[in-house]
Amino acid sequence: MFNYQRRGSINKVVIALLVLAIAPSLQARDEELPPELVGVDVVEHIGQKVNLDLQFTAESGYQVPLRQFFEKGKPVLLNFVYYRCPMLCNLLLNGQTAALRELAWTAGKEFEIVTISIAPEEQFNLARAKKKFYLETYDRQSAQQGWHFLTDFQGNTKRLADEVGFQYRWDAKTEQWAHTAAIMMLTPDGRISRYLYGVKFKERDLRLGLTEASEGKLGTVGDKLLLFCFHYDSEAKGYVPFARNIMKLGGVLMVVCMGIVLGFLFRRDRNNSLPSGVATVK
Repeated sequence: MFNYQRRGSINKVVIALLVLAIAPSLQARDEELPPELVGVDVVEHIGQKVNLDLQFTAESGYQVPLRQFFEKGKPVLLNFVYYRCPMLCNLLLNGQTAALRELAWTAGKEFEIVTISIAPEEQFNLARAKKKFYLETYDRQSAQQGWHFLTDFQGNTKRLADEVGFQYRWDAKTEQWAHTAAIMMLTPDGRISRYLYGVKFKERDLRLGLTEASEGKLGTVGDKLLLFCFHYDSEAKGYVPFARNIMKLGGVLMVVCMGIVLGFLFRRDRNNSLPSGVATVK
């Protein structure tokens, strides 16, 4: 369906890899950057609420408000790609799908996925074809209603991208859209909760990110305990053990265990000190 052999020239590949590796953490001024990376970045807006009234064109060809994907009270996994991208977007979607296949939760049941094209010229037929391909790869029945592939409508893609801090631009030299690789987790009311970067994602990071974004509505007690022991590290681009909380939890468990042992010893000594034949109250 999509010819993955047409990956452009070696220069295009090198540029895309540079964008992937460097853009998410760029702090330098634009004039200090290589020309290919100017205007390409992700500026995190944690806690900001996006405009859910923005409309997009769905794979069906009809316009739909972003709000439609938040009405079920589930967290939303959001990403920006373009459907004719020769390499980076496919790598991101492939890596995301691989992690989703490992995740026990399913799009359409526990969460929603919204994938939006940043290329204004792309039409819904491309979105429809891309959705068919990735639904077959994902192989989860309910995902048909839970993974949405959208295209731009009246410039709203750029407006939403600005709200979440996803910066991209058209590179006339390579005739491609220059962008980085990132996915965003949004809360059921449309607030930005977490960013994950790269083209390969850990199942644990998706699970913890969705648990965090669900605000307690998703995840087991064990998942919520993991969130206490793990925190998101912006340098590691994922969830890593949080030593302080692990030590706190270890201290609490030690106190509980000592309390159980001391209680057992106290009861045993008390029973041993009673005269023979005297019943104890349990």
